[in-house]
Amino acid sequence: MTELTHESTLRELSTDQGVLRYHEAGEGPPLLMLHGSGPGVTGWRNYRGNLARFAEHFRCLVLEFPGFGVSDGADVHPMAAAVPAVGAFLDGLGLDQVDLIGNSMGGIVGTQFAMAQPDRVRRLVTIGGMGRNIFSPGPGEGIKLLMEFTDEPTRERLVKWLHSMVYDPAMVTEELIEERWEQATDPATLASARKMYSTAAMTANFKAAAASDEAPYWAKLHKIKAETLITWGRDDRVSPVDMALLPMRTIPHVELHVFPNCGHWVMIEQKVAWESAVLAFLTRDAAGR
Repeated sequence: MTELTHESTLRELSTDQGVLRYHEAGEGPPLLMLHGSGPGVTGWRNYRGNLARFAEHFRCLVLEFPGFGVSDGADVHPMAAAVPAVGAFLDGLGLDQVDLIGNSMGGIVGTQFAMAQPDRVRRLVTIGGMGRNIFSPGPGEGIKLLMEFTDEPTRERLVKWLHSMVYDPAMVTEELIEERWEQATDPATLASARKMYSTAAMTANFKAAAASDEAPYWAKLHKIKAETLITWGRDDRVSPVDMALLPMRTIPHVELHVFPNCGHWVMIEQKVAWESAVLAFLTRDAAGR
């Protein structure tokens, strides 16, 4: 296989919602990979280290959500734009069904899509973030640091947030800080982030949820038809591992794999073990459930 670079894998798809950008690599059954949120995030940065391994088995499609500085922006809350973007993306590529991997926010989006269009997701893999706090206080430490950065972006606050994402502090390199800082402070990207993670936005969301009669997504997880693998870092300080308990119990066909010495970025911090577990799940014969 030729080297998978940012430039060689980057593609564009025009939709009614604007241009969606994505990275494509490999051949075989389609595998949609959805990124998380946070300062300077992109799908490429979430999955660039995993792409070559998965591309040996799948046609990997790493979608860049609107509102994060790569695909065209959206005027609405990034979460409100994300689920329609998944549908528009699959429609635009003519894909009836995919396997789906979602990290944090991407896991929530993938879960919501799997409930809304159950025939379009064969198998679902989530990485942290999905569910709700049972024993731990919420929001978690990493979310609070994310809110502080979004309210007042400084390099010091970015570094503190990055350290909350990982178990091993050595992972927070100067290169990581620089690439995240450059994108996170882009005016349009920062404005979009403030719709999601500013203290004002988070407070308004909490109040709206408390006043709403509509059930939250985590109360409807029993509707997921896809076989599901939940993956989590045991030492996650953004989404503590007890959040996995409710989805582990309520999703009909679900497995849970917890990785030790690992924070929020399981696919990066426990790369080899995570890839092995996920590939075993995705390539397993359906009769072996």
